[in-house]
Amino acid sequence: MGEQIARPEPVQHEPAWPTGGRPKPDRRRLVGQIGEDLAAQYVEKLGWQILARNWRTRNGELDLIGADGSTLVIVEVKTRASRTYSDPLAAVTPEKLRRMRLLARQWLAQQERFWEVIRFDVVSIQLDVSDPEDLARATWWHHVGVEE
Repeated sequence: MGEQIARPEPVQHEPAWPTGGRPKPDRRRLVGQIGEDLAAQYVEKLGWQILARNWRTRNGELDLIGADGSTLVIVEVKTRASRTYSDPLAAVTPEKLRRMRLLARQWLAQQERFWEVIRFDVVSIQLDVSDPEDLARATWWHHVGVEE
């Protein structure tokens, strides 16, 4: 199991729903954006250099690509504001890990730098179901070196 991580500073986002309490249609996107922003802040506080965020090809997307010293780290960010999983890591399937490796190879083919060590991590964030923007109630994990 991954190590639970400290909370970075709050990120400002528009409210997930207006005062009337009805969810906006893009709540899922908001939850994902909150998670990706928090994960980026977290790895920067660890001293990593962020090389790319939301890198896309027709084959998919890599959420975060960073350098942890001389190690290239491909990070999948899984954020949930539901009770489907106790740790959103459960949503990272072997197929997802295979796709991450494929995308990492594509990203590396476009780079001039050679990386001797490449690692795949998952930052999983469980937000409060009723108020995903209440980060004080969030639970976080950093899973280092995730494999099938």
